[in-house]
Amino acid sequence: AFACTFDKGNNWSFDGGVYKSSTPSPLSFDITSIDLEKQAADLTIDQKPAGKLRVVRALNANSFLEVANEGFLNLTTVYDRDATSGTYPAVHSRHFGIIGQPVFGQYAGTCKAK
Repeated sequence: AFACTFDKGNNWSFDGGVYKSSTPSPLSFDITSIDLEKQAADLTIDQKPAGKLRVVRALNANSFLEVANEGFLNLTTVYDRDATSGTYPAVHSRHFGIIGQPVFGQYAGTCKAK
C-alpha cells in the first residue's frame, strides 16, 4: 500500500473559448490492496473506501487508473523508490468536466510505502 501526497500542480478549465489556469489545493489519498498479478487496487481517502483502481505495470513504475462513475479518468503513476529521499516519486492526473466544460489537473508529489 502507498500513502500519497501531491502538493504541487496546476488545474486548467476551458471556458469561453480559452483555457484558464489555477493552483489546486494539495491532495492526499492511499492506494491499498495492491495486487499486481490481478492488476487491481483500491483507492482510500480519509481511511474510507473511495473506488477501485486498475493497475498498469511499466518498467520502474506502476500506474493506477480510476474510472469514475461519470466515465471521467484519474491516473496516478508511482515510480520506483528514490534512494536519496526514500519516497516514491508520483504524478497524478485528473480528467473531468463540470457542467459541460473540460477541467483537468496535473499534480506532482510522492508516495510512502505503508
